[in-house]
Amino acid sequence: MIRPELIQKAAHLWQEHLDAEFPASLRGIELEDLDMVLLDTDTAGCAYTWINNDGALDPRRRRILQTCVEDLDRVIPHISDPSGRKYYQRLHQLALLISRSPDAR
Repeated sequence: MIRPELIQKAAHLWQEHLDAEFPASLRGIELEDLDMVLLDTDTAGCAYTWINNDGALDPRRRRILQTCVEDLDRVIPHISDPSGRKYYQRLHQLALLISRSPDAR
């Protein structure tokens, strides 16, 4: 069972992510052969679903999220813009929090 405080922490990170502007320096950019906008979109979609489903993700989204965590691990070291790095580090933190949580189903 998902603890409410875990969902609350994820929701807080999610709100911070929503409030942050996408880093202009990373629009249309690929790092490690990954489109940065798509990586953001895929990760955010899984986070949104998990939060709004009270901590549940279907198996397909769990796999997508795990891939996003691995991709974020690869690209973050290559982000030189401080605001871009902060943006993706927060997204990574959110993705890790969710991926390490037990399945609510």
